[in-house]
Amino acid sequence: MRAARLIKMVLLLQSRPSMTAAELARELEVSERTVTRDAQALSEAGVPVYADRGRAGGYRLVGGYRTRLTGLHRGEAEALFLSGVPGALREMGLEDAASAARLKVSAALLPSLRDASRTAAQRFHLDAPNWFRERKTPELLPAVADAVWDDRRIAARYRRGEEEVVRELEPYGLVLKAGVWYLCARVAGSTSFRVYRIDRFTSVEAGEERFERDPGFELPAFWVERAEQFARSILRAEVVVRLSPEGARRLTYAVDPLSAREALAAAGGPDGEGRVTVTLRVESEEVAHEQLSALGPEAEVLAPHDLRARFTADARRLAALYGT
Repeated sequence: MRAARLIKMVLLLQSRPSMTAAELARELEVSERTVTRDAQALSEAGVPVYADRGRAGGYRLVGGYRTRLTGLHRGEAEALFLSGVPGALREMGLEDAASAARLKVSAALLPSLRDASRTAAQRFHLDAPNWFRERKTPELLPAVADAVWDDRRIAARYRRGEEEVVRELEPYGLVLKAGVWYLCARVAGSTSFRVYRIDRFTSVEAGEERFERDPGFELPAFWVERAEQFARSILRAEVVVRLSPEGARRLTYAVDPLSAREALAAAGGPDGEGRVTVTLRVESEEVAHEQLSALGPEAEVLAPHDLRARFTADARRLAALYGT
């Protein structure tokens, strides 16, 4: 443990002109007294760590000293490619590996380029979940992620409706969609791939047996295809809606975007009032009522009759509230 900390301290000092004891303590997650002892140990081992005294002082390497301890091990190298999604790394338990990888890369760069990671992080950040949604990390996500990295089969219990099922899975890849984690996996002994929500797993046990990955499987392409299939499968009802130009513009924000685009593309030209009539695929009349209510007077539901009646009742209630 201490040896790893000493190596990290050298790499930190190699990547920056100097660092205060407080800065090193924060990076290494130790006390300033431990930083002083570690610096002394490095000096006794022949690493030229120099301590500048005074308020503006700190620690630095002298004499152009450079360590060759910059080689990435496999876990760090893989985590480095995910460093643009820090939240996802943290949830999968890979934050330390990514931090070590970035530090080693920074130490290997020319002095003029060592601030590249810091300047990039100050300018770009990915925040995956939707607004106004509580972020909750699935408890079993790190265990699933480990199995994905190692191509190890897992025995998993999974909630499906009111029952639990047991499956032996070959975990191929993880997808973070709007703050929700999904596992793309193949049932052992099968050739078909399925998608499972990680937060519905109740137990996961990874065995020692590794599976041979299908070389033709591509996670991004599989996810796009499966996401479109899922969207189409739940859109089982149809509503006919008359939209103002503003309603047509906002439709993709109110309902399923794919359904909205298809409905608008199939619509005829505008009527005498500039409105277009579209046939829209929706999950249910209940969901359509909730979604189309967001468009207010920019949308008029023509069919089915029961849904139009609900909007008529809504309009009467609004008129009673605002009529005077």
